[in-house]
Amino acid sequence: MPTLILGDPPPELERLREQRRISGLDRMDEVWDGVVHMVPAVSYRHADIGQQLAELLGPIARAAGLEPIMQQFNLGGSIEDYRVPDGGLHRPGAGGLWHPTAAMVVEIVSPGDESWQKLGFYADHHVDEVLIVDPEQRTVHWLALTDGRYDEIQRSSLIELGPAELHERLVWR
Repeated sequence: MPTLILGDPPPELERLREQRRISGLDRMDEVWDGVVHMVPAVSYRHADIGQQLAELLGPIARAAGLEPIMQQFNLGGSIEDYRVPDGGLHRPGAGGLWHPTAAMVVEIVSPGDESWQKLGFYADHHVDEVLIVDPEQRTVHWLALTDGRYDEIQRSSLIELGPAELHERLVWR
């Protein structure tokens, strides 16, 4: 259940945040308009789909002149407002700690996560396509940005692949 603490954070929360930093769990945390969203570590099923996506998308992305990064990265402009997708495809020249945009972001749905709530942020940051894979539901949703909003597509305009073909190639455990 989400919890919003108004005012100064209590010492217990600061200790929790420090423990997450030391353990590395905070690398997936996000800040939405100044509000920290603590994200749990991924499940085996989530990690399995992530590995498969890295193997499947990597060669196709490179063939299209894109740089695949199938690990978390910071999409946004500052520590006050950013998201951490599960991976993405970048145009040549991307780099650094903060990525203002990406050609594509990949979200792998975990129970109770906020993948679908990130679409407005991604649109504001001109992310061309969003790939959302749900291991529990065994679904692949591929969305393209058109006129400031995302719509489902049958084929990527960035790489030679579409949701049906990707669905067929994934091993759903």
